[in-house]
Amino acid sequence: MDSLITAAARALALRGIAMAQLGDLVRAKALLRRAARAFGPNEAVARARCLVAEAEIALVSRDLGWSAKALDAARATLEAHADRVNAAYARYLEGRRLLLIGRLDDAERTLAKLDPAPLPPASRTAHELVVAGIAIRRLRTKAARAALSRARRAAHHARIPALTAEVDSACLVLDTPAARLIARGEERVLRLEEVEALLTSNAFVVDACRHVVRLAGTTVSLATRPVLFALVRALGEAWPGDIPRDALVARAFGAKEADASYRARLRVEVGRLRRVLRTLADVRATKRGFTLAPRRAREVVVLAPPVDEEHAWVVAFLADGESWSSSALALALGTSQRTVQRALDSLAAAGKVQSFGRGRARRWITPPVPGFTTTLLLPAPLPIG
Repeated sequence: MDSLITAAARALALRGIAMAQLGDLVRAKALLRRAARAFGPNEAVARARCLVAEAEIALVSRDLGWSAKALDAARATLEAHADRVNAAYARYLEGRRLLLIGRLDDAERTLAKLDPAPLPPASRTAHELVVAGIAIRRLRTKAARAALSRARRAAHHARIPALTAEVDSACLVLDTPAARLIARGEERVLRLEEVEALLTSNAFVVDACRHVVRLAGTTVSLATRPVLFALVRALGEAWPGDIPRDALVARAFGAKEADASYRARLRVEVGRLRRVLRTLADVRATKRGFTLAPRRAREVVVLAPPVDEEHAWVVAFLADGESWSSSALALALGTSQRTVQRALDSLAAAGKVQSFGRGRARRWITPPVPGFTTTLLLPAPLPIG
């Protein structure tokens, strides 16, 4: 009887894998769960493999809320039974999940426990792609290129076209425009390597991708103070000149006319901005408005997203070509699901995203932004210096 149960469970698992390969991820996940429950107590390895396969399906379908403890237990079982390849793949899946939600330190610690050398080419490719992804998010372009070179060699040996295509797609990130540089009234696009060089320079950088201000290794975050960031961005774009008070009111408050109440509010917010930036720059009044005066920099630049897009942080995740649920986006962005849903509704009304499915099965997609990479819009700490 036990052998019949085991055979039935294996049949379920195989059907689940087949459904996943055909793209029916919902049915595949259900079949693998049934198979895992059907395996007896003596089939711990088979049950663990089902859990790893289910985790992979969850990752592909951007269901990022799955239990990391269950995957870790499956990995431990596989290691205990000398199934090193599948154990390594379980660790890779966890590392990739951590990368997607911006927990780069945890992702690095996860991969540090894994030696990719004895793994088959396909697994080595997957490992190097995560290593490259972490380096890209940290703006370590030299390390990213090295990892992608190793991934390309491993993918060549694996002889899996889809894997080679994934490596090629990752390589494009380093060679396409990642941001716009606005300085002295002029604008040009930058690749990631140029962004990395800019952030290690002595320029006063108003980073509109992360909503921070940087100078000589010091970073001031204004991510939770949108009015102050709107002011400093407007001042940065106008530098070395000044910007009229009416223009600042329009940028900071969205007002069409700067009446007495708005001018009073502007004075209050400029005072707050002075206090926030006191170690990096001063905000000086002029006859017609205000100007930015950095303390230790000869140049002021604004680092803007590759395209000005409302709710760009949501678009950045959807640009990977995968389908996302609103709950997964909220987890990755560290915000509420309701906030994400409002952003998605706004983007959908503008025809910039599409959804399919209903209820908890609803997923959102959008085509990639042509000719640009949205890496800098994803949550990750930028280098301090």
